[in-house]
Amino acid sequence: MRHIVVIGAGQAGSSCVVKLRNSGFDGKITLIGSEAQPPYQRPPLSKAYLMGDMTLERLFLKPEAFYGENDIDLRLGITVESIDTAAQQITTSDGVLDYDELVLTTGSVPHHLPAAIGGALDGVHVVRGLADVDAMESRFVKGARVLIVGGGYIGLEAASVAAKLGLEVTLVEMAPRILQRVAAPETSDFFRNLHKGHGVDLREGVGLDHLTGEGKVTGAVLTDGTTLDVDFVIVGVGIAPATALAQSAGVGLDNGIAVDSHGRTDVAHVWAAGDCTSFPYRDGRIRLESVPNAIEQAEVVAQNLMGAEKDYAAKPWFWSDQYDVKLQIAGLNTGYDRVVTRGAAPGPVSFWYYKGETLLAVDAANDPRGYMVGKRLIESGKSPAAELVADADTDLKALLKA
Repeated sequence: MRHIVVIGAGQAGSSCVVKLRNSGFDGKITLIGSEAQPPYQRPPLSKAYLMGDMTLERLFLKPEAFYGENDIDLRLGITVESIDTAAQQITTSDGVLDYDELVLTTGSVPHHLPAAIGGALDGVHVVRGLADVDAMESRFVKGARVLIVGGGYIGLEAASVAAKLGLEVTLVEMAPRILQRVAAPETSDFFRNLHKGHGVDLREGVGLDHLTGEGKVTGAVLTDGTTLDVDFVIVGVGIAPATALAQSAGVGLDNGIAVDSHGRTDVAHVWAAGDCTSFPYRDGRIRLESVPNAIEQAEVVAQNLMGAEKDYAAKPWFWSDQYDVKLQIAGLNTGYDRVVTRGAAPGPVSFWYYKGETLLAVDAANDPRGYMVGKRLIESGKSPAAELVADADTDLKALLKA
């Protein structure tokens, strides 16, 4: 291998090129990013960075000088227009580039509101990249009225920042409850109470019908007929894998760019990692939207580019910061049929998901011990009796030795 090109300068792209160099790859590496900034952390954007508690430089995964010092050709502000997999060439806004191996780490894109319901009005924002957050930062003024559309983690994190800064926050979720797609009713109840306790006007089972305003958003009409005066809107209604480039190149898709357990696509010399991919997991395929997945899968791809033939064994975990609560999630709760609760707010509390007698996942709110033990149990395939977990007198660590 002489030249590895990585398209997408996010967490996965950066992790891949760093791992290549750290593993002794001495060929040419090119990392291409469409943004002007070097690879940076995204989770703090809707939390510490938006709050003003984190500087731009602290967002960077590596100092910009790192890439040059390690002979990584970092090309920023470059758009990749097409991939010719037969010729092993990519066409960019800066010219044509040959590759021997190509890694797609294109990430994901946020869903936008349709223009027909006001999505193109000034003052309507999404939270995905640095430019998105910078564009809305000046609107976070005490007393400003913000409407947040979507009660997933992104919407709730934005609501917590806005409420802490003294804005008037209304959050609407068209599903019957917040976090319905990703969490049990018990977790939803916990965060509903948390946000209402901080003054958020949280409305479930109510969607956005349309926004109003001439050029700039000034109001909203909800599906129940309610009208609101708003100064700006944050849209947090999910993301989609960024697959357009792969699709146009004839790379196979399946809820993302389909890769095998080594990170290979169905096209020779083309690999993929991170949010944009779906990969084998247990008896099916999954796509994970998480930082740990982006890092770990990208590092496995880097190793396999050097001949390791290593399978990627995902160990799903996630987190969310809202007010003074850190939520840590271990495992995947898909298919759960009951939830047991350990502890109670305002103290440490965790929600343990079971399918039959099998422990699937844990949501731990300000409960690092519960998260740590739950994660280790899930990864080792151990499932303690639900009654033991729920019993406050049970020593959780002792469950690891059972």
